[in-house]
Amino acid sequence: MEPITSPAGQAPAQATPVASPASSTSSKPALSSDFETFLKMLTAQMRNQDPLNPVESADFAAQLAAFSTVEQQVRSNDLLETLGDRMGTMGMSQLSGWVGMEARAAVPVQFDGAPVTLTVAPAPFADAARIIARDSSGTIVQRSDVAVQGGTVQWAGVGPDGAPLPSGRYDLTVDSLSNGESLGEAPVQVHGRIVEARNDGGAITLLLSAGQEVAADKIIALRRPDT
Repeated sequence: MEPITSPAGQAPAQATPVASPASSTSSKPALSSDFETFLKMLTAQMRNQDPLNPVESADFAAQLAAFSTVEQQVRSNDLLETLGDRMGTMGMSQLSGWVGMEARAAVPVQFDGAPVTLTVAPAPFADAARIIARDSSGTIVQRSDVAVQGGTVQWAGVGPDGAPLPSGRYDLTVDSLSNGESLGEAPVQVHGRIVEARNDGGAITLLLSAGQEVAADKIIALRRPDT
């Protein structure tokens, strides 16, 4: 087959430069983020295919199926994102009813001199139990006996000499005893009124009246303050 020559007096036609795969790959967005890019690529392929060697119908159908899959995936991602935003808003609207309620959670005690309501649950086989209070440095500042049956108690926050402990935050645990031996310590549950509910980056945080912050999913119980 003879090579094609240009008409007399005209310069030979110049070949159009083709971009390298590396440059084209770096400039195009990911298909999962923009399925319209895939459609543009498919259209360009159909427009510029060799008439003497067209794309096989099976390959064309496979490319269309891939396009449909990408489109559905992007739409599904958008739907999930929208549902997530709606659920976050719904969660805040539901939690607005929690403000003013008395919550119970295993959080440190913010002591200001007034008695603090606690719920303690000693181990089932304990024959004695006591509350152990530690200050911010981890030092034990008080031990006080409680009923082995547990339940709701008032922690007065007084030291061994009977004087009130300094105002501050204390970690309280209930130590279960059997024949004088410790069976282990467990956190006590603190009661407090919820004064605020806020969304911190998708996590719902509740603020108690004494200043403690607790995640919404860590609340053990709720009740009206007058009950």
